[in-house]
Amino acid sequence: MDILKTDEGKKAIQEIMTDEKTKQQLVMEQAIVKETLQQVLTSKEGVKFWEKALQDPKFAESFAKSLKTEHEKTIKALMKDPEYQGMMIDILKNPEMEKAMIDVLKSKEFRQHLQKVITETLNSPLFQAKIQDILIKSAGNIQQGTKKHGGDEGEGGEGEENSGNQQGQGGS
Repeated sequence: MDILKTDEGKKAIQEIMTDEKTKQQLVMEQAIVKETLQQVLTSKEGVKFWEKALQDPKFAESFAKSLKTEHEKTIKALMKDPEYQGMMIDILKNPEMEKAMIDVLKSKEFRQHLQKVITETLNSPLFQAKIQDILIKSAGNIQQGTKKHGGDEGEGGEGEENSGNQQGQGGS
């Protein structure tokens, strides 16, 4: 105890207490802290605290970010669960749900959103480059098809046009 009371001892304790790993161990290993958190989170006061805290946009954002990976893991695990899949299919097959989805798809807001997405896609340089490549390939295929099928006719047709032009010139 005497050593801890010295300046060097106090400094050593301060260094230990500022270490993040040590802080986490001290907090997480205490059963009292866990019990208190459970009581606070499940009590009426705890519910009121969270309602008030989540109204603050900055707090809500940081809270959501901290839970994002856990939520993603949970949802991915649920997507693989046959029982959960069956429940989702039942929900989607529900006539009320089908009607609600159709109403949403027919809504003015959805159509405006869809129009905006299509416009953004059409204006995207990547999309335009893909369409251009497709059109160039398509034009190349058409030219190759014309050369194969119309190559003989085209040459004869040109000859007929030339002889017709010559007749027209000769008759003048």
